[in-house]
Amino acid sequence: MPVLLCAVVALSAPRSVAAEEGDGNPGAGPDGHSVGADVARLYEEAQTAALRYEAGQRAADVQRARVARLDRLLTKEQGQVAVLHKDLGRMAGAQYRTGGGMPLTARLLLADDPDELLRGRRLLGQADLAVTNAVDRTRRAAARLDTARRSAERARGVLDRHTARLASLKRGIEEKLETARWTLQGEADQSVAAGRCRGAVRLARPKSSSTRAWVSPLETYDLSAGFDSAGERWAGRHTGQDFAVDIGAPVRSVGAGRVERVACGGGFGIEVVVRHEDGYYTQYAHLASAAVDQGERVRAGQWVGQAGTTGNSSGPHLHFEARVTPDLGSGVDPVKWLAERGVDL
Repeated sequence: MPVLLCAVVALSAPRSVAAEEGDGNPGAGPDGHSVGADVARLYEEAQTAALRYEAGQRAADVQRARVARLDRLLTKEQGQVAVLHKDLGRMAGAQYRTGGGMPLTARLLLADDPDELLRGRRLLGQADLAVTNAVDRTRRAAARLDTARRSAERARGVLDRHTARLASLKRGIEEKLETARWTLQGEADQSVAAGRCRGAVRLARPKSSSTRAWVSPLETYDLSAGFDSAGERWAGRHTGQDFAVDIGAPVRSVGAGRVERVACGGGFGIEVVVRHEDGYYTQYAHLASAAVDQGERVRAGQWVGQAGTTGNSSGPHLHFEARVTPDLGSGVDPVKWLAERGVDL
């Protein structure tokens, strides 16, 4: 419960982001931050909100399962109480039929075998006491279960309310993110139409503890068009691997190197090309913004831009290429190229 409460507070707190560099901070939002940086911040917050919402749902599901289990146990205990009550009723009926309301002394005087009567009476008394004790134990167990069930029900209610708040917070962030995404895309389209790149959008990101030399260009994605596939949108064969993602998704350099080119215009829209230390080049195209400048050194996993749908693009995605030279036409299969470096897509 404290974790869920902290999640609500943490998600509600404002976070600082780095401002965009460039001519007079173009594209600055109402709070003074660049739209690209705001999208990156909201993108991360949406992911965090989704994770915390899912965790809240799982906690509520666990509590609901506990309530259901206690319900079953309570029903079983209540059934046992009912059975024992029936046993007591049968024993009382038997006593009435064999002895009626007659005092024990009179029944002994009239009995054909007083010893047998006393033994039967003693056994009946012992059975009566055993059943009575069993009824008491079962009632106490049922009372404990009922108390536990009510407590679990209250806890479930609290979890459900917190999960509903997390869901509302998540929806709010996603709505803001969707608006910011298309604002960012609109600015990117203007840059591409003008053929003039804006300054790099400096994206604040947590330091990664990964020591891998090579990574995938995106953390989460769906693979779409593959290398050398045919399609109506290409003059020949498809020259790279496409990753279907939302506008604003952070795009990472797959390995260490130096930025060879940042371009805005043409079929690839906003693109970044990186030259790696082994002599190969990678291209990241159809971006909504670039996060690096030409000549800048980058490390594996560093954000180099944000996915978008600029240039000759039918929808938001990253077009990724591995090349022998920095230019189009020298591409190799990027999936195999990454696999050779220990990255399986």
